[in-house]
Amino acid sequence: MNFVGIIPARYSSTRFPGKPLAILGGKPVIQHVYEKVSKVLDDVYVATDDERIKDAVESFGGNAIMTSPNHKSGTDRIEEAVNIIEKKFDVIINIQGDEPFIHKTQIETICRCFDDPETMIATLGRPFTEKDSINDLENPNSPKLICDNNGFAMYFSRNIIPYIRGEEKSNWINKFTYLKHIGLYAYRANVLSEITKLPQSSLELAESLEQLRWLQNGYRIKVGITHVETIGIDTPEDLKRAEEFITQHDRQ
Repeated sequence: MNFVGIIPARYSSTRFPGKPLAILGGKPVIQHVYEKVSKVLDDVYVATDDERIKDAVESFGGNAIMTSPNHKSGTDRIEEAVNIIEKKFDVIINIQGDEPFIHKTQIETICRCFDDPETMIATLGRPFTEKDSINDLENPNSPKLICDNNGFAMYFSRNIIPYIRGEEKSNWINKFTYLKHIGLYAYRANVLSEITKLPQSSLELAESLEQLRWLQNGYRIKVGITHVETIGIDTPEDLKRAEEFITQHDRQ
């Protein structure tokens, strides 16, 4: 089975324009992501709608593909990129371009999900631990998920799932192994082609979570478990924290 990693990267961003080209530890954020993924996968591409990003990627020796500026999601951008690449792949991995600290074990885990022939789509979940607070669990910007006994997703929500009856909410995290959704996805090639043609679903619109569109249409999503927490770059403040993290790590 052969895999390809595709990193969708837009220049425009409401909270942080030009984010992929922001300098972190002396090099662009997108370069950090590309180099981390390249340590695991032989085939890696950045799919972008901006010449500045394409030029930056090619300047450090990476592969870049120009895609339409009109895509509504990274999934659609990845589908276009796959159709441009001449080589055919069994599985396409969608790596967020704002995750410069993505860990190789996370990519390896999502690849192993496809050892199960029933896996159509794969993603990751991180167990909440006693180090997490009820505020972490309640954060709507940190979606939660629940799985069946075979490791396939049953539902994703911005709310806490499941509800624990008869227990104080402050103690829920000690009574159940909640899973935080980690937004790394992988798709069988034929499935990627199918899901990009689906209209938005009622659950997706309610929660603003694209993966619910796939679940609602009957696609099975395998969930790999990771214990790694990464730092995503959504705002200039996140970039500052990431720079501080690198500086502290270099001192150790």
